[in-house]
Amino acid sequence: MDFDLFMQDVVKVARTDITEAGYEEARTAEEVDEALSREGTTLVMVNSTCGCAGGVARPAAGNAIHYDKRPDHLLTVFAGQDPEATERARTYFEGFAPSSPSFALLKDGKILAMVERNQIEGHSAMDVSAKLQSLFDQYCEEV
Repeated sequence: MDFDLFMQDVVKVARTDITEAGYEEARTAEEVDEALSREGTTLVMVNSTCGCAGGVARPAAGNAIHYDKRPDHLLTVFAGQDPEATERARTYFEGFAPSSPSFALLKDGKILAMVERNQIEGHSAMDVSAKLQSLFDQYCEEV
């Protein structure tokens, strides 16, 4: 099997998983700036092809938003695939080291909280979903 073809399939599945869950994909720095300039709360999922992204983070991202409180906007960038967008998104995560997969909750473009890789890897999707929902309880409005 050709490794490049295999990875293209893995990336396609990873992109589809998160966009079908309702997240808007940003592939350029300009798209990130546009998305994060909107008023309200935004959950940014930094996607990845690693096992903890596919087995924990993406399922948690899809599950967590089915809740009484949720962010106004859902955004995803893809580490390792869309480096310009990912790097720009990380400039908004002031005080946090680059981490993928990860989640950042922002309000009006300002970082409120992060769920970093060390809070994802080795945990269940339901644990991570509960962490996200706890942040939604703190910072988001009821829908």
